[in-house]
Amino acid sequence: MIKQGLLKRLREEGNHSQLDMAECLEISRPSYLLIEKGEKDLTLSQLSKLADFYGVTADSILAGQPEPKIQISVEKSSKTSIKKSNNLRINIPQKKLDKFKEVFLYILEKVGSRPNVGMAVIYKLFYFIDFDYYEKYEEQLIGATYIKNHFGPTPVEFIKLAKEMIAADELEEVKSKYFEKDQTKYLPHRCADLSQLSAREIKHIDNVLDRLAAKNASEMRDYSHKDVPWIVAKEGQPIEYESVFYRTDDTTAREYDADSSLIKKKKTVRGSKTTSKSKI
Repeated sequence: MIKQGLLKRLREEGNHSQLDMAECLEISRPSYLLIEKGEKDLTLSQLSKLADFYGVTADSILAGQPEPKIQISVEKSSKTSIKKSNNLRINIPQKKLDKFKEVFLYILEKVGSRPNVGMAVIYKLFYFIDFDYYEKYEEQLIGATYIKNHFGPTPVEFIKLAKEMIAADELEEVKSKYFEKDQTKYLPHRCADLSQLSAREIKHIDNVLDRLAAKNASEMRDYSHKDVPWIVAKEGQPIEYESVFYRTDDTTAREYDADSSLIKKKKTVRGSKTTSKSKI
């Protein structure tokens, strides 16, 4: 049972209408109203959709204590700020968010038509594109912010930017089914502007897509749960990029020379140990 008033508070904080939420859950507005009033229970599928929509975990909704909604605003300084009510503030250059859109369109051009590639898979592709690039080159490709939830890393900028792109007729959101499970897919309405990406960045994205884009949502979730940055992050909190240098053989994207200053030292991660290696 959802805590009384929680869904209404989440909806109003996000400036969403009851119709918006009904469409998110693919039900009628009267049916959603019954759920919001606590007169009808959510199904597990509906709970999952709400958690993805609000960028929080399903467990935190059930507990009645979802993480504060993260908002994105563009300031005059050309920086984009992600604000949380606990005063956490993360600045990402505006050009990086522009690049986010082009990478999104490029992903859709390359693999978006595959039946397994819905929103859940795209979330993880973004994550590994960003974190693998940071591990390999020690600089950010997009530098998006990802939070940890039960379903894996979630890019907090995604929902707002996707809505902006839909409003600008740059892409289209489509509801579909994948093995009887609800799925949100995206269709590009324009080609990616590759002038915003370097040859190295395009090659890197292609490598990640070649390696991971055949996995379904469950496989991507399980794979992301093996990644040290996700493991050591707190539930509902941002995943730290610096944690990539403690990755294990399961997910590492970089070969470390014997003389490298980034050779990992022994580190305990929630009771399991990651040993020092010359090649990860």
